[in-house]
Amino acid sequence: MTGTLGEVTTRTVGGRTLRVAIRRGNPSRTPLLLLNGIGARLEMLEPFVEALPRELEVIRFDVPGVGGSPRPRMPYHMATFALTVGKLVRELGYGKVDVLGYSWGGGLAQQSALTGRDWVRRLVLVATGTGSLMVPARPAVLSKMLTPRRYRDPAYAAQVAGEIYGGSMRTHPERAARLLQSSDDGDPAGYERGYLYQLLAGAGWTTLPVLRLIAARTLIVSGDDDPIIPLVNARVLRHGIPDSHLHVYRGGHLALLTESHELAPVIDRFLTAP
Repeated sequence: MTGTLGEVTTRTVGGRTLRVAIRRGNPSRTPLLLLNGIGARLEMLEPFVEALPRELEVIRFDVPGVGGSPRPRMPYHMATFALTVGKLVRELGYGKVDVLGYSWGGGLAQQSALTGRDWVRRLVLVATGTGSLMVPARPAVLSKMLTPRRYRDPAYAAQVAGEIYGGSMRTHPERAARLLQSSDDGDPAGYERGYLYQLLAGAGWTTLPVLRLIAARTLIVSGDDDPIIPLVNARVLRHGIPDSHLHVYRGGHLALLTESHELAPVIDRFLTAP
C-alpha cells in the first residue's frame, strides 16, 4: 500500500506483528527511524515527517495495540522491545539508521542505542527523560497521563491540553485536540490494552546509571515549557551521554508536531553534520 504515508506494510518480528510505514528517500542518506510517544499511532507524526527534507527516508511503526498493530497478548519491557526494534530494522533491509525517539519513544530510543550499537548511527531524543529515575511531572499532570482518554474525547483533550502539554497548547488547545484524534483506531479494548502495556514497559526501567554507555552521537531537544518532561531532565541526559548536544526551544511537549517547521531543520542539520 502507498499514499501520503509512503509504503505501509505489516512485519512480524520477535513474535510481534507491527504496522510499518516507509517514506522512501535518497539512498545516499542514512534513513531515519521514528519512535513515537505513548498511545500515538504513526499518523500523528505526519506533520514532522512532512517538514523533513524529501530526500530523507523515514521509517515509523505502530507499537502493539496502537493503530494498525494487533493488540499484544502479553506485556513487554523496554529492554526486550528494543531488541524487537533492532530485528525490524534488519528485516527491512537496513544496515544502519538514525533514530529519533519522541517522549515515550525517547526511552525506547535510548535502550535501542545501548543494545543496538551496530545499527544506531545517530540519536535524537525529543521531550524525553531517563525513565523511572527522572524529575517527574506534577501529580496533577501525571494523573491525566494514566489513561488514553485525551485521544478519545476531543472536548477533554482541549480542556487539559494547556495543563499537560504547555507551550502553544496553552493558547490554542484545540490544535492538540485535532492532533490527538489521529490516534483513534476504532478498537477501544485493544487500544486500552496497548496503552496500558506501554505504561508497563517503562515500569522500573531507567537509563540513568548507564547513560555514559550510549556511544551514538546524540542531539537532545527539549522545550522550556514542558509540563510532562521538565527541562531539567534534558540537562541530565546532556550531562550523562558523552557525545551529546542540547537544543532548548521555546515551547511545550507537542512542539515536534505543532511547530515542526522550527524543529525539523534543527534536527536535519544534526543528522547531516560531518
